[in-house]
Amino acid sequence: MAHIQIIIGSTRPGRVAKKITDWYMGKLELPAGSTIELVDLQDINLPFLDEAMPASMGQYQNEHTKKFAELIAKADGYIWVTPEYNHAPSPVLLNAISFLKNEWQYKPVAFVGYGAVGAARAIEHLVSVSSELQMVPLRERVWVNEPWANVTEAGEVTDFRGEPTGQVTELIRWANATKSLRS
Repeated sequence: MAHIQIIIGSTRPGRVAKKITDWYMGKLELPAGSTIELVDLQDINLPFLDEAMPASMGQYQNEHTKKFAELIAKADGYIWVTPEYNHAPSPVLLNAISFLKNEWQYKPVAFVGYGAVGAARAIEHLVSVSSELQMVPLRERVWVNEPWANVTEAGEVTDFRGEPTGQVTELIRWANATKSLRS
């Protein structure tokens, strides 16, 4: 049905993003035929945006960009996992998003946020960014409030809003509905 990528948008030492992502993935029941792939920006290790040409031109010069573009192009939709720093998404996630344009286009994106207010303000920023990229930002969201108090050492999330399986089910619906736009 659809190939979905969950992108961990934090590389901060001691980050809680991986625990939240693992918890989220453990809650999922994927529709038959759909696949999910974890993309950890810590493993990708992109430099600060270093392409000479705008991403919209698709003329990537650097091998790390070409490799990242190939990875991202495989997906039919995305889940961006973000903390909130200063009422905004993490800089590493925004940097990764900015490397590409056409690879994101006409694909749906869902959001998992964590922070003092579940990263609501960071997610609203990402809605604007994804709209500019001609993506389909979904209304269904998952928020983890105050992760320092609501994510245990073992990775159990004790206070959250939203429903992971419902979110992914809706994401897959949109991924299938927008396939003709990508062909």
